[in-house]
Amino acid sequence: MNTEELGALGQQLRVDSVRAAAAAGSGHPTSSMSAADLVAVLFAHHLRYDFERPEHPANDRFVLSKGHASPLLYSAYKAAGAVEDGELLTFRKLGSRLEGHPTPRRLPWVETATGSLGQGLPVGVGIALAGKRLDRADYRVWVLCGDSELAEGSIWEAAEHASYEHLDNLTAIVDVNRLGQRGPTRHGHDLDAYARRFQAFGWHTIQIDGHDVDKIDRAYGEAISTTGQPTVILARTLKGKGVAAVEDREGLHGKPLPDADEAIAELGGPRDLRVRVSEPSAAAVLRSATTDAVRLPRYDLGDEVATRDAFGAALAALGTARGDVVALDGEVGDSTRTEEFGKEHPDRFFECYIAEQQLVAAAVGLATRGWVPYASTFAAFLSRAHDFVRMASISGSGINLVGSHAGVAIGQDGPSQMGLEDLAMFRSVYGSTVLYPCDANQTARLVAQMAGLDGIRYLRTSRGKDPVIYGPDEEFPVGGSKVLRSGEHDRLTVVAAGVTVHEALAAADRLAQDGIAVRVIDLYSVKPVDAETLSRAAEETGCLMTVEDHHEQGGLGDAVAEAFGDGRPVPRLVRLAVRTMPGSAAPDEQLHAAGIDAAGIEAAAKLLVEEAVVR
Repeated sequence: MNTEELGALGQQLRVDSVRAAAAAGSGHPTSSMSAADLVAVLFAHHLRYDFERPEHPANDRFVLSKGHASPLLYSAYKAAGAVEDGELLTFRKLGSRLEGHPTPRRLPWVETATGSLGQGLPVGVGIALAGKRLDRADYRVWVLCGDSELAEGSIWEAAEHASYEHLDNLTAIVDVNRLGQRGPTRHGHDLDAYARRFQAFGWHTIQIDGHDVDKIDRAYGEAISTTGQPTVILARTLKGKGVAAVEDREGLHGKPLPDADEAIAELGGPRDLRVRVSEPSAAAVLRSATTDAVRLPRYDLGDEVATRDAFGAALAALGTARGDVVALDGEVGDSTRTEEFGKEHPDRFFECYIAEQQLVAAAVGLATRGWVPYASTFAAFLSRAHDFVRMASISGSGINLVGSHAGVAIGQDGPSQMGLEDLAMFRSVYGSTVLYPCDANQTARLVAQMAGLDGIRYLRTSRGKDPVIYGPDEEFPVGGSKVLRSGEHDRLTVVAAGVTVHEALAAADRLAQDGIAVRVIDLYSVKPVDAETLSRAAEETGCLMTVEDHHEQGGLGDAVAEAFGDGRPVPRLVRLAVRTMPGSAAPDEQLHAAGIDAAGIEAAAKLLVEEAVVR
């Protein structure tokens, strides 16, 4: 397209954005109008994409980080022939693929769900990492950001990581339209302010008039030709560009235009221009990843092994068997044990340093390209990335997250390092799987199973060593549990997971000496939960007692209680959990202080069966 045609295409994208929002009675047309010329030039001249084959390995990847500008994205899809005009006008309506913020669950051309600002660029970094280090393909990643989201810390985690990795296949386009939701942004139209920040992180910066299509075209060409560093294009634009009643005016964010018909006429009326997006290179071929039988580590009964150690060994073994498995860590690989994977498969190991938002975002980006990521850090620190986990679920992303150093059992480090909310956090995520193994063989088996699951998968590992209680050939189906002590005279059931399994077994043995039979269930699958086994235990013993190294809200106790939410009779349910703020102490002292060690379980059980004794 020549200059005039590119300008006309930009106007068409504005008109269609206005039309879509007007039909919906809601939306963000003014935010779409500011970036219309940027998208027009990108789709017409620089994006290489086969809309008939969104899975094509050589396709460029476009991420709309400012997801509220979805009318612009859908209007571009219409111009590219992927969406018809009739569908465009179903925007935001029940059953429409064209949601208020785009998601890949609905549209195959969307890379990741956006709308929680500050996430598109970090995920784009993950996609670019796949292209640069794994796929070794020449596809480019284009990320369109808004200026408001540059206030998010995750943007700068991404900026530093992209520069550190020399991601010259990544281009960020910032639509600097000056206005946020409630008024001016922090830096307004001061492009120099943004440029200084990106330059400090090692980016190549380009400043342009975001409504001059020739300058936009040259800027994209410069970005493509830049090597050794990522590029950011800082484009000065006007929100609501082209319509005098709304252009560069406050108070119109997230609202349809007051008079859509008048605005459309002012923009030159509806058009039906079609843009032929360039096809990707035909030379690219689908990646072939090796998949062999997994030779998991095997541990002998009675061995003292930390589940984090078993995780590291199992992950390395899984990486040997499967060429599509990758590992990421937040600079604690010597503690989480992902360093074992890094030593054996350095080409598939990604060090994300102390940047947990970027850690999870990179995993999401890698997953979009067909890789199977395992991302690890301390369980407590994954809470910093909860919003990225939530958005990954909305995307339908398949990622494995592993949190080590969970609970008060870590000991002297104190509460800042103790993951005591992680089970609740991950259980609340839509479609998630939550696993909490208690021994090394169980851990190894679950690590391997995670690779084949859908959605968000979370594995909780422990710092201290515990005895191996399962043989290396034992099976642990997701959604299952293990009954470790059972008899026809059981008077209550203790439900535990992870470190508390061993405490529960010790308590059961001591109670047996006093003639009190107690059933013990290892509920290693916290979500989905084994409702059938729990129901049978409730019927046969009359009382369930959960024991967890976690706060009482949202963890094991709630998982068990919810198993009886289908209308069946609810048994007597007692919960032992961490109810006070722990300090620094030895692991056994921590468990005792929380009342979740063998002594605490024994005392609670005797009270429940009304056989408390004074020794």
